[in-house]
Amino acid sequence: MARVLRWTGYVLGGLAVIAVGAALFVWAASDMKRTEIAARPERLATPAPAQLADGPRQLRVLGCLSCHGEMLQGDLFMDEPGLAKIYAPNLTLVAAKASDQQLAQAIRQGIGHDGRPLLVMPSEGYQFMTDSEVAALIAAIRTIPKGGRDTPVATLGMKGRVGLVIGKFHTAPELVETYRNSLLPEFGPQFAAGRHIVSINCSECHGPNLQGKEVKPGSVAPDLSIAGAYDLNQFKTLLRTGVPPGGKKLGMMASVAREDFSHLKDEEIAAIHAYLVERARRAP
Repeated sequence: MARVLRWTGYVLGGLAVIAVGAALFVWAASDMKRTEIAARPERLATPAPAQLADGPRQLRVLGCLSCHGEMLQGDLFMDEPGLAKIYAPNLTLVAAKASDQQLAQAIRQGIGHDGRPLLVMPSEGYQFMTDSEVAALIAAIRTIPKGGRDTPVATLGMKGRVGLVIGKFHTAPELVETYRNSLLPEFGPQFAAGRHIVSINCSECHGPNLQGKEVKPGSVAPDLSIAGAYDLNQFKTLLRTGVPPGGKKLGMMASVAREDFSHLKDEEIAAIHAYLVERARRAP
């Protein structure tokens, strides 16, 4: 009996050592994914006067204000126990110490001004913004006065760290690379404007090929071929109110539509709709 207990103790002790070793490995490996990386130089162009004037609207359409707060002073973005607690940072304080080059790298490459990969930043779509569009957005950010406090640094739970290590979750630069290699199809110049807007605004949630994506645990954004069944008025109602034909509750899309997409112009919505309808028409 004593021998059995002794061997049971050995086994349990060995399992405990393995568990501690595995936890230390996950901790170290996940931290490696968040270490400083080299950003590419950004090319910025002087925005046209119309683009500069449109900058405040773009802060809304692109979701900057809904994530970072009405005055860009930071807000709690995610609080999932065991997974992560992440704040969208105070951009007024970031902009006060970051150059235009660093802000552009954060927007299009997902790399913070400190050189570290951002965890939640839709750079996978923003990378398709033109040089002048990014410059106009930066100018709009700089018009908002400095205020508030620094937000807390992001904290990852063990589930979040494991997800990073096994590829369930990705840093912003990793997603940028994936999307860069999975460009949306081109259907001709008449659909170019819609393709551009969709690449920037829709692919974050619906995936690089718009075939659907899990946007957060338990929540999946559908393949956007579904938009091919909407006429323009129905689609406009969806993007302005978050309510589809039939009145089904859509969760995340409802809030994104009301807070962000409701600020799209009629011609932008028409261009998006035309591109998605053509995509659905060409689907195999």
